[in-house]
Amino acid sequence: MSETSGLTVRPVRPQDRAQWDVLYQGYAAFYGVAQTVEMRDTLWSWLHDTAKESEGLVAELPGGKLVGLTHCRPYARALAASTGMFLDDLFVIPEARGTGAAEALIDAVRALALERGYTVVRWITDETNYRGRGLYDRVATRTPWVTYDIKL
Repeated sequence: MSETSGLTVRPVRPQDRAQWDVLYQGYAAFYGVAQTVEMRDTLWSWLHDTAKESEGLVAELPGGKLVGLTHCRPYARALAASTGMFLDDLFVIPEARGTGAAEALIDAVRALALERGYTVVRWITDETNYRGRGLYDRVATRTPWVTYDIKL
């Protein structure tokens, strides 16, 4: 899909499950979210079900070690009468941060969105994710929108 200094970004494959699990557990821990095997099983099944909209990409080093992941999905933009790509998750293992892996994953999502004729790539992050936000401020435009949730 894309390659940066020996790093390849490609769609997640069934044989990636064990490494993906470790990465996704790291992502959940980074945000302090309790994560169960059943939750990961559900997301994993979505990533391999063409009837579901979620897609997964991984950043792979030569030799097959996965160092990062991202998940994304299309979403309707009613006011714009267009479709955007929502970047749901982005995680790079601590020892690979600063190597360009996160930017390569974002670039791969951008490329998918462009290929499909989408009009924007959007994501949210925790206000205290200062390291991530340093990259995000460089590759995207911070919006003025405030996010709200209704827990159901």
